[in-house]
Amino acid sequence: MLTTAGIFVLLSILGKLSGNLGEIKKLAQSSTYGNAKPENAIDGNRASNYNQGSCAHTNNDLNPWWRLDLLKTYKINTVTITNRQDCCAERINGAEIRIGNSLNDNGNANPRCAVISSIAAGASQTFACNGMEGRYINIVIPGRTEYLTLCEVEVNGTLSGKSCPILLTNVARLGQVSQSSTYGNAKPENAIDGNRASNYNQGSCAHTNNDLNPWWRLDLLKTYKINTVTITNRQDCCPERINGAEIRIGNSLNDNGNANPRCALISSIAAGASQTFACNGMEGRYINIVIPGRTEYLTLCEVENRIPDTL
Repeated sequence: MLTTAGIFVLLSILGKLSGNLGEIKKLAQSSTYGNAKPENAIDGNRASNYNQGSCAHTNNDLNPWWRLDLLKTYKINTVTITNRQDCCAERINGAEIRIGNSLNDNGNANPRCAVISSIAAGASQTFACNGMEGRYINIVIPGRTEYLTLCEVEVNGTLSGKSCPILLTNVARLGQVSQSSTYGNAKPENAIDGNRASNYNQGSCAHTNNDLNPWWRLDLLKTYKINTVTITNRQDCCPERINGAEIRIGNSLNDNGNANPRCALISSIAAGASQTFACNGMEGRYINIVIPGRTEYLTLCEVENRIPDTL
């Protein structure tokens, strides 16, 4: 079945500005619990189990905070936060996103973009900041003693005073997705819903039946140069199913697109983890993920594609 869906292609601030400006950030937080340093929240991995080592985490502080310093003033369009899955999702309730150019109160006195009423365990939620300008982006829990845990923070916007966006390539409502079969309600567009939630029961994963050579395909409708493909694997069961899958990119629909040139062979992806594969500007309209040569279930909890330019 072929369905139309949005392709969320985000060149976000993940330590580097997608290769455009090099290092652009400094990070800080009110304290650090164990090894859960502040840069964990911008490592490009939405893995939301604390023990996977990809979350930032403070101690039990009064007014705990986390801060990203962009070194220049940006117009911030959105901030996306991924909450912890394995414990204590309610801790984020009441947190605020603050954006501005002041370091008064460690940046927590800057104008407020949003109040976070709640984020489901392991979920990613996007908050619109509508072009608010600032060098500093803070996430703070005001007025109580609490742990602050952030498993990923993604920011998109534009450099203030510049006319062209340098952080975001959003080819929204552009593509069509299909897969060899659909298990239950795990439709193919679940893999491009912008949510790396990796527990199947959260309803954000694509999943085929137990097919011979199962595949999933994204049709971009025109040819793009593909820099990278990032895949998030299922966390709650069977991560080894992805072993041996291939990423194929090209313009042919021979064998449902699975005969196109290969970008990468996936040897394995840890349970709930996101792994990025370099495709180095391979050109193609179709992006396929296929498990060749065996009967298997294919589960994809998120597929993200970095696309710099149309041809």
